[in-house]
Amino acid sequence: MTKNRSKKSAAPARKQQTKVMKHQTAATPLAITPIEYGGLQEAYDFFNRELFDGKLPDVFITYQRKANSMGYFSADRFSGRTAKFAKHELALNPDAFINQSDMQVSQTLNHEMSHVWQHVKGTPPSRGYHNKEWAAKMKEIGLQPSSTGMVGGKETGQRMSDYILPGGRFELAFKKLAATGWQLNLQSAPQPGQRGRQNGGKTTFRCSCGETGWGKPSLGILCEDCSVQFLVDAGVAEDMIKALMNAAKMRADVVKA
Repeated sequence: MTKNRSKKSAAPARKQQTKVMKHQTAATPLAITPIEYGGLQEAYDFFNRELFDGKLPDVFITYQRKANSMGYFSADRFSGRTAKFAKHELALNPDAFINQSDMQVSQTLNHEMSHVWQHVKGTPPSRGYHNKEWAAKMKEIGLQPSSTGMVGGKETGQRMSDYILPGGRFELAFKKLAATGWQLNLQSAPQPGQRGRQNGGKTTFRCSCGETGWGKPSLGILCEDCSVQFLVDAGVAEDMIKALMNAAKMRADVVKA
């Protein structure tokens, strides 16, 4: 009898312990670092397979706040502390994520991935220059290089932006990635005083070269470096791109006629 009572009393104790362990596990907060950087790695690996035939090497992806830059690629920026090896750096600027969609951030990622491709499979240009080889690769993956970030901009130069080609490979690949539930979680926090300016009816203007300014949304602000008009927010909306491309096509048809 004593033996049976022992078994019956032990079983509930094990069940109670299991419930406590499950509760503790569920309450444990998930660390944001592996989540966010793991998401970046997942996107890099996905686009590498979908758009670059898996030919890009492993790189060290970082968030770096660099003035006038939405991202950059730097070859052999890191080395092993004990083992002898080198890693390229691909950096994204979280300051530029504000008011951008995950698709636009991924657009910047692929802009820099095209630099990685050129470094390992093409002929690297002089520092910071975007040449015809890079531009051709960008168009191949569904991104149109443009010095203004809009239709009609130059395809090569020192400071370059780009826009998404509707129905192109990048757009289709991103939609496939997004369908899996992939998303980014972080962006730079607003700086002190920024909220007050926003509440005052002002907004951020950004040029394709990365320069920013503040003012009323109705203002027409020109970038001194590029001599082009600043745009509200960091990127050009997809519907605006389509409208501009349709307008350009109509003008081309008129010329042909």
